[in-house]
Amino acid sequence: MTDHTLDRRTIGRWLGIWAASLFLLILIGGGTRLTESGLSITEWKPVSGVVPPFTEAAWAAEFEKYKLIPQYAQMNASMSLGEFKAIYWWEFLHRFWARFVGLIFVVPLAVRWARKRVPRDLIPRLATLGVLMGLQGAMGWYMVASGLTERVNVSQYRLAAHLSLALVIYLVTVWTADGLLNDNNESAVGGERFAADGIKWRGALMRLLAMAAVTVVSGAFVAGLRAGEIYNEFPMMGAGLVPAEYSTMTPWLKNWFENPAAAQFNHRWLAIATMLTVIIVWFRARPSAIGTMRLRLDLVLGAVAVQVAIGITVLLLGVPVIIGIAHQAGALLVLTALVLAVRQAWRTEGSAGSA
Repeated sequence: MTDHTLDRRTIGRWLGIWAASLFLLILIGGGTRLTESGLSITEWKPVSGVVPPFTEAAWAAEFEKYKLIPQYAQMNASMSLGEFKAIYWWEFLHRFWARFVGLIFVVPLAVRWARKRVPRDLIPRLATLGVLMGLQGAMGWYMVASGLTERVNVSQYRLAAHLSLALVIYLVTVWTADGLLNDNNESAVGGERFAADGIKWRGALMRLLAMAAVTVVSGAFVAGLRAGEIYNEFPMMGAGLVPAEYSTMTPWLKNWFENPAAAQFNHRWLAIATMLTVIIVWFRARPSAIGTMRLRLDLVLGAVAVQVAIGITVLLLGVPVIIGIAHQAGALLVLTALVLAVRQAWRTEGSAGSA
């Protein structure tokens, strides 16, 4: 194995580990939202904020800061210091792990850069990930700031933007790591081609990925509006499939983003549409796929089926925290499986040989 190939595989393994840390970060963020913990820390201290309160006086000071925001006055006025500590630790873990994720990216990259062991063609991709990571930190504080003055929670628009950027970073990382680890593996490339049936499954899978991503981001509006706490039934929403208050806002499009009933309706039927589309693509594409491509198509189908089952379960149970986090994990697994399938389709159609 040449030094160049070794460098690429080493970076691929490092990015695989980083992707796993990003996966966990997104789940911690989901838990923070589900436990209403995101506003418990009212300041952004990039350096000193890594140290939590240790003394009772320090805890009391943090609690007093929380008492100054609307969420405390309107939702948690009877909260004890012990209850405050519980939500504080969720947000602290979220911010701490975000910093740690940054170190996992920056430190190995700096070491390899100093040793001139970063292939030239990877520099733009890695630099882009670094910039996006910095923007994500700023977006996170921008989101939190929306709930510190007039609202009792963060803006659902900023929550969706924060999640969207996290997904972009995660999926680009998965795509890049898969390319670095597998594109030079001839057993994964040679001979594994779709049958020449004239159907461009690569394009279908890319559209499926976009569809799934839209479905996941629509879930951020469900979370931001607490829409999972209403209509805890399936498939009906009240007296019919469509909730009575679906179109109560004007202009009409506003319902999609600010009407809890409409947000839940859209999310649940986007999920069903995604699942049905996956089934159709799987049935039509799988016979012409072999080896790794077939395996990845099976992973997509399995991930989507499990995710829809978890989604219905979390809705019927009124969004318990653990199952809510599992639902977010399922969404990430669906997107991961689709990205891996898309990459394999590019590889098998002979259109891509690089990360």
